Amino acid sequence: MRLIPEATDFNEYLQELDVVDYHHPIIYQKIGEIFENQSSEIEKVKAAFLFVRDKISHSWDIQSTNITCKASEVLTYGEGICYAKANLLAGLLRGAGIPTGFCYQRLMLFHTPEEGYCLHALNGVYLKSLNRWIRLDARGNKSGVQAEFSVNEEILAFSINEKLGEKDYPIIYTAPNKNTMATLNAHTNALDMYMHQLPDAL
Repeated sequence: MRLIPEATDFNEYLQELDVVDYHHPIIYQKIGEIFENQSSEIEKVKAAFLFVRDKISHSWDIQSTNITCKASEVLTYGEGICYAKANLLAGLLRGAGIPTGFCYQRLMLFHTPEEGYCLHALNGVYLKSLNRWIRLDARGNKSGVQAEFSVNEEILAFSINEKLGEKDYPIIYTAPNKNTMATLNAHTNALDMYMHQLPDAL
């Protein structure tokens, strides 16, 4: 699939947002820690991706009721659903001067269409050294889900089955989808929100 940037100005993918608060002291400190021994752009992106994927728990996977949204909150509590984890990865990379956006997929929430659909968030990252965008999914691996860092072929958490109503959206957005952020801010129980309240399309 050909990725389509929403904006042509890379500065749009470096801006600090309320939920991508990379000047927050905890984010600023973590950027220094993660990138201390990484010299190249690709190494930095990989290190940030692996940190968010492996060190920040997906709230559903650990059956936590906590809801996080801002990058600083996700890092502070060490958990979040995909919308929140995408905010953190964007914060770490934007804070290091690497253009990062937001991408989406429409997925079956569980195993069948009858169980409903959800909007899934991942990140688009521009690699200047390769002069192209790649997508990375840091939602966290588990049985049946194995996303990896790759600059050659996408190895995302989920493959799309269009026959079952799933969809890959090609746009790389400069900011998180408003409905996803509103959902995080409107609820207090992550498990109930995940099962019943996630938006299901852009």
